[in-house]
Amino acid sequence: MPFLRTDHWRCAIVHAPLAEIVDAASLNGFPITTLPDIGDHRFLADPFGLWRDGKLYVFAEAFDYRHPKGTIEVLIYDGTGRLLSRESVLEEPWHLSYPFVLEHEGEVYLLPEASASGRLSLYRATSFPKGWERVEAFDFPEAAIDATPFHHAGRWWMFWTPAGSKVERQSLLNISVADTLTGSWKNLGLFLNDRAGARPAGTPVVVNGKIILPTQDCQGTYGRGIRLLEIEGLERELPKVTPGLTISIPASLRRRFGDGMHTLSAAGQVTLIDVKKIGLGPKRDLLNVKRRLFGA
Repeated sequence: MPFLRTDHWRCAIVHAPLAEIVDAASLNGFPITTLPDIGDHRFLADPFGLWRDGKLYVFAEAFDYRHPKGTIEVLIYDGTGRLLSRESVLEEPWHLSYPFVLEHEGEVYLLPEASASGRLSLYRATSFPKGWERVEAFDFPEAAIDATPFHHAGRWWMFWTPAGSKVERQSLLNISVADTLTGSWKNLGLFLNDRAGARPAGTPVVVNGKIILPTQDCQGTYGRGIRLLEIEGLERELPKVTPGLTISIPASLRRRFGDGMHTLSAAGQVTLIDVKKIGLGPKRDLLNVKRRLFGA
């Protein structure tokens, strides 16, 4: 079987709230629990989570280089950090990743990256965490990559990257606004063009009165690291984006997974991350592997 260089991701739970990590500008010094290794040529990435009834539900992309199409899985942990179960919850004919999960008005929603479908789709839980239905009323006019919603000042904001060229997928930040989660959404335009950190990479958080958005640093390699952006002016529909500090791979994971990190997401009193090492994987469907490596 022929092989090529591929990214191998590993998710982890950092036992500290995201605001505390942002304030410290570091992941060092916090206890970390790694999610399980799911086998050769397979990985979990893009973790997002929420707590319900004392359990942590971690949603992540599951990917297998031998059959390269991402699906969404959930891993359920109890309050002590013990893994209770892991199973697949969402699969489509196209690649899925970046399963941004949120609660709103008593419902749970999932907004995965699905640009290969030609659209951005919002899902509502019908039987959490395994049953999901597409929200047909959701009106977003772009096949956005890593779309990241944020409720602020009574309105909904979406940070996203256009589904363009490889370079555009790694370097552009657009912002849209809507009065409701389902829309309709108005694109306010392009606010940053910078491969050092523009593509969304996790949960926006307010720290010391400032909106902070994690983004991917894609200089040199896809998902090299995390850079924080400061967002101002949303209330006036005049966003200003200021690049801020970088967050490095935690020292405890750097030896094994020192080649990248591209998610920093909040889940209550914990934060979810993923880190990577570059190794070898089976050479199947090369086009899809390239998309996974270079900004799917």
